[in-house]
Amino acid sequence: MKYNVKSGQVSYGEAVGILLIQNYVPFVPGDVANATTYDYPVRFQRVPGLSVERIFSHDMTFYTEIKTAAESLVKEGVRAITGDCGFLALFQKQLAEDLEVPVFMSSLLQIPFILSIIAQTKKLGVVTANSESLDIGVFNALGITESQMDRIVIAGLENSEHFVSAVIKEEGVLDTDLMEKETVEAALLLQKENPGLGAILLECSLLPPYGKAVQEATGLPVFDFVTLIDYVFSAVVKKQYYGFM
Repeated sequence: MKYNVKSGQVSYGEAVGILLIQNYVPFVPGDVANATTYDYPVRFQRVPGLSVERIFSHDMTFYTEIKTAAESLVKEGVRAITGDCGFLALFQKQLAEDLEVPVFMSSLLQIPFILSIIAQTKKLGVVTANSESLDIGVFNALGITESQMDRIVIAGLENSEHFVSAVIKEEGVLDTDLMEKETVEAALLLQKENPGLGAILLECSLLPPYGKAVQEATGLPVFDFVTLIDYVFSAVVKKQYYGFM
C-alpha cells in the first residue's frame, strides 16, 4: 500500500481535534481533556485567554482565536473539531461555516436526538456547570426550538462546593469522590422534581467520569461529551468489520 505525504503535516493518525479553554484543573481519565479517555488518538489545541469566566459571560470576542486554533488542528490532519466546554455552543454555527471539516462544539448538540428517542411525555435533564449562564441564547445558538425547550429541565453545579473549588476557582485539587457525589445529587434532584424524566445529559466536559454513577443512581440513559465525541469519531473513521457466518 502506498501513502502520500500531506503538505505541511508532520504527524498523522489523530482524527478528532479538541479545542481547550484555559482552565487549570486536574483533568482525570474520562474528562474530555484527558487523552486516555479515548480508544483512539486525539489532538489538543489550547485557545489562549479563553477562560471559564469569559465562556460563562458569553464573551464572543474570542471567535478569531478559536477559528485560528481550529484551523491549526485541521492543518495537522484532524477530520473533525470539538471543544471541552458545552458553552462553546455559542461558536458552533460560525465555525461550522468557516471550516472544511465537521464541527461539534457542544455536548448540547445531542439534545434534539435525545428528545427524539424518548417519549414525547418525557423530559430531558441537563446537568450543567452553570445553570445561570446556560440561558436561552446558548440553546438558540444550536437551533433548539421552543417546543424542545419545554421538555428540558436543568440543574447547575455553580453552588456545589467542590465543583466550584476545583473548576471555577481552579484551586488545583480535584477529588473525584466529591465530584461524583455532587453530580449524582444534581441528577437525583432533577429526577425527584421531574418524575417523567427520560434521560440525563451531562453538559460539562469534566462530568463524563461520573456518568456511570449517575446512571446507576437514576436508572436512566446518560449522555455526555464523550458520548458525542465517540459518535462523531465513528462517522469520520469507519470501522472495518471482521467475522464469520
